[in-house]
Amino acid sequence: MLTPVFAAYKNAYTGLSRSTWLLSIVMLINRSGTMVVPFLTLYLIRTLGYTVSEAGFVFAFFGAGAFSGAYFGGKLTDKIGFYPVQIITLVGGGLMFFALSAMKTYWLICLFTYLLAFINEAFRPANSAAVAFYSNPGNRTRSYALNRLAINIGWAVGSSVGGILAHINYSLLFYVDGITNLAAAVLIWKFLKPLNFKEEIARHKVTKALSAYKDKTYLVFILLTVFFACCFFQIFTNLSAFFAEELHFSEPLIGFLLAINGVIIAIVEMVLVYKLEGRGKNLHYISLGIFMVGLSFLMLNIPGLGPMVAFFIITLLTFGEIFSMPFMNSFWIGRSQPANRGQYAALYTMAWSAAQTLGPLGGSQIAGYFGFKWLWFSVGLTCFIVALLIRRLKTSES
Repeated sequence: MLTPVFAAYKNAYTGLSRSTWLLSIVMLINRSGTMVVPFLTLYLIRTLGYTVSEAGFVFAFFGAGAFSGAYFGGKLTDKIGFYPVQIITLVGGGLMFFALSAMKTYWLICLFTYLLAFINEAFRPANSAAVAFYSNPGNRTRSYALNRLAINIGWAVGSSVGGILAHINYSLLFYVDGITNLAAAVLIWKFLKPLNFKEEIARHKVTKALSAYKDKTYLVFILLTVFFACCFFQIFTNLSAFFAEELHFSEPLIGFLLAINGVIIAIVEMVLVYKLEGRGKNLHYISLGIFMVGLSFLMLNIPGLGPMVAFFIITLLTFGEIFSMPFMNSFWIGRSQPANRGQYAALYTMAWSAAQTLGPLGGSQIAGYFGFKWLWFSVGLTCFIVALLIRRLKTSES
């Protein structure tokens, strides 16, 4: 019985390049310090004394910075390559975490939150292009799944430790996040071989590289991604506030619940992607996953919700994420070419970045004026609609 399970895990991790593994280790180190974002709302409310609505407005600046940073990061990646962009943004992001920790005035917090998000999000298109470069069509979804695995193991570590550190002193979160950014930059600088970017593009000549901004099917997909991401980002902002303010969960318990997401992904995602890759349409897997996420949010309205039910909801939501996100990456990368990959990566990153503005801001306003019950109803219904439209999206994918 154990032999097939062992074989499945072994096969899931076999055949990936050394550079793919290195990029994932970089992500693991970087995301192990992911503590500021999931606890920023509570930091603003409990330490600095701002309201839920004001905290949501700060996240609007975070999202605006992430959106613009993703655009410029994509353009810069297509111009100078993914190697220097990753190092520059990791170092800059680390320094900005230190700077933000010193900001106490509301508008300075908004400004430095914008700058931090701009630099941090410019990293993502470069990193996505790097993963695509060091993978091949036969293992590309798994390569992105390994990258996500590193992100989510780091998320599990960061959320757990972050909950403990937040209980001691919220300022510690900024220092740890900054240090891990710098450590990730050093790792890329020391171990990932720099490339002559223009020569690599020349080696992959194509007859026609369609601009991502003229790919109508992809633009519709991006719009639907924005709506889904607006819902998904409630996990990192308003969900923690809901657990704390409405259900009166402690910071360590909130950190544990958020960490469960990363633990499940670490155990399940690579094997599940290995079993599913190439056996069905990407959009069908994406649709199923988004539906599961919507159902999870609706379940937050169950009366008398306690830690055990919250654990089940986080588990269901995580499986929805596993079914949707690796195949979303596979979908966009399948429509791109080496010469325009930065554009496709930038648009995909911008979709999530826009949602970092619209999702937390809109969610905080709904929760503030109408209550969390209507927030969870709204995002659940939105996910159901997006899942249906994604499934019906016209595309030539196999």
